[in-house]
Amino acid sequence: MTSLLDIRGLKAEIDGRQILNGLDLTVNKGEIHAIMGPNGAGKSTLSYVLSGKPGYEITGGEVRFNGEDLLAMAPDERAAKGLFLAFQYPLEIPGVATLTFLRTALNAQRKKRGEEELSSPDVLKRVRELAKQLGIDPDMLKRPLNVGFSGGEKKRNETLQMALLEPRLCVLDETDSGLDIDALRIVADGVNRLRASDRGMIVITHYQRLLDYIVPDVVHVLAAGRIVKTGGKELALELEATGYAQYQSEAA
Repeated sequence: MTSLLDIRGLKAEIDGRQILNGLDLTVNKGEIHAIMGPNGAGKSTLSYVLSGKPGYEITGGEVRFNGEDLLAMAPDERAAKGLFLAFQYPLEIPGVATLTFLRTALNAQRKKRGEEELSSPDVLKRVRELAKQLGIDPDMLKRPLNVGFSGGEKKRNETLQMALLEPRLCVLDETDSGLDIDALRIVADGVNRLRASDRGMIVITHYQRLLDYIVPDVVHVLAAGRIVKTGGKELALELEATGYAQYQSEAA
């Protein structure tokens, strides 16, 4: 299998506090990896470090994305290369219509890759098709980005962004946070549509219930800044039953 993401000995800190402690992870093309763990384990930090969020200092290790040094790239370069982060709490941008945001994001990536920008009618057509698949009301596209959206609408909107941008690696940071069961199903269905032989996904979650809908190939337990156990989807069920206490003591 061809490795899409290869993390070796990754160490990272914020405000002088070390969060990642020599993390190793390999995601091959076509695979979905779930990362589970207690609060404070470093799950969100991993997603922020991969996306290039400012404020995190890398103190050791390396990250290769499609064979290239990810940590040497600026955040917009990482996005253009095909990295997408779905936030736990998507940002609200008053005054910017959702459709305008989507068109700008898509064309900024195309321009960065040296591709021709798409016309507004072409973008609108593509967005409407994807919105229909995700059960998104067309009126939502005219509203300011995420302003006044419910939790489910925000996550559906992010899934729409992901479908439009067609990334190589999708990192979903607790995408099930704040979703009722109906919204969870719709979002999971949108994510499952994006499964592809040349695309990888990292699904970060506290709870096994998301993995009933997005079935992972591999499940990892992250504790104290490193992966302490790896298994199949049955590991998620075991965690649901026994909790994380044993892994926190192992990592200490």
